[in-house]
Amino acid sequence: MIKSSALQNYSLFGGLLEEQVNALIPLMEQETYKAGDAIITEGDLNDKIHFILEGSVTAMKRGITLCQFREGDTFGEMEVLDVMPSAATIKAMTPTKVMSISHRNLRQIYKNDIKAFALIIMNLARDISRRLRNMDEKAAPESPHMEWN
Repeated sequence: MIKSSALQNYSLFGGLLEEQVNALIPLMEQETYKAGDAIITEGDLNDKIHFILEGSVTAMKRGITLCQFREGDTFGEMEVLDVMPSAATIKAMTPTKVMSISHRNLRQIYKNDIKAFALIIMNLARDISRRLRNMDEKAAPESPHMEWN
């Protein structure tokens, strides 16, 4: 099983104390995927936040690659936060090991330690914000001919 000191290096657990992370470990599940395996399928229900321990995955929507995630990155959080079907397909590009926290266990964290829950949600918000900022840059690169209406 993974150690709390290793988990503290991931952005999802930033700011959590070692004893808080230790309390979370029993609420997490480790999963392993082969290259090419679908971890999440677009349109299906997903109730887990995943973060990558080893390997890399790609996010695709309608067959178009949106981005790639590597060790330390989080995915699946949109469906857990807004309780909608999966927005994209996530496939393992290489042999990949992830840890996941289910929606049910996220609620358990809320009940057990509201401060740890708040930090996890804040860390998720930061990760989503960074991802959105990156997608904005890709969608609207700077151009000397850009018009502002």
